[in-house]
Amino acid sequence: MAGYSPSTRRLVMTNYIVATVKDWNIKAFKPFAQNIPGEWHLVHDPVELTVDIIRNLQPRYIFFPHWSWKISEQMRELSECVIFHMTDLPYGRGGSPLQNLIQRGHVETVIAAIRAEEEMDAGPIYLKKPLSLSGNAQEIFERATEIIYTMIEEIVRTEPSAKPQSGAPEIFQRRTPSQSALPLDPTSEELYDHIRMLDADSYPRAFIDFGSYKLEFSDAEIIDGEVSAKVRFCKQERA
Repeated sequence: MAGYSPSTRRLVMTNYIVATVKDWNIKAFKPFAQNIPGEWHLVHDPVELTVDIIRNLQPRYIFFPHWSWKISEQMRELSECVIFHMTDLPYGRGGSPLQNLIQRGHVETVIAAIRAEEEMDAGPIYLKKPLSLSGNAQEIFERATEIIYTMIEEIVRTEPSAKPQSGAPEIFQRRTPSQSALPLDPTSEELYDHIRMLDADSYPRAFIDFGSYKLEFSDAEIIDGEVSAKVRFCKQERA
């Protein structure tokens, strides 16, 4: 990237920013930042990540675990911006990677740390780490958080060169809330996967409409081919 010389910038720049809005990433930030060299700054509201703040802090890197907003060209020019994607890129560029992976039958994946560029998820890759897709979405995201912070530490300590992606990309489509509805006539495994892949804080739970209620499902288990889950009855306002 033009303007960057890590060997010289390291001497004058020790600031780093982590920008994330998910509670599991925010919770893990403080114990991480206490043990890694540098001045660490957490941004957990998109409106707070401004060009002026970046100019003032001059961070060596801005890390974006679980970030859904566009990273502007100005930001990318001011600092090296690193995003984390839950697929073996270029496979799985695009939205809702966890849900798309589970729907396709994957039981494991990788987290890719990539440099942010104009085209979504198309930037060069710093490193990849394996990730199990067992458990519900909340458990997977929390497990991914631990891995992402180890990746951040490795990038800060080693400043690896990012290498271009190779191969033909496969694009994932971002899911809509209506797609959380339980599928018709699923197998037990499909039903279990559908509930668990949506079972995380701030995600639209698997549901069915039942008269004036929406039934939301969580905490799914599958034992001897049978699925059990918690159900929550949510009153719906009808137009």
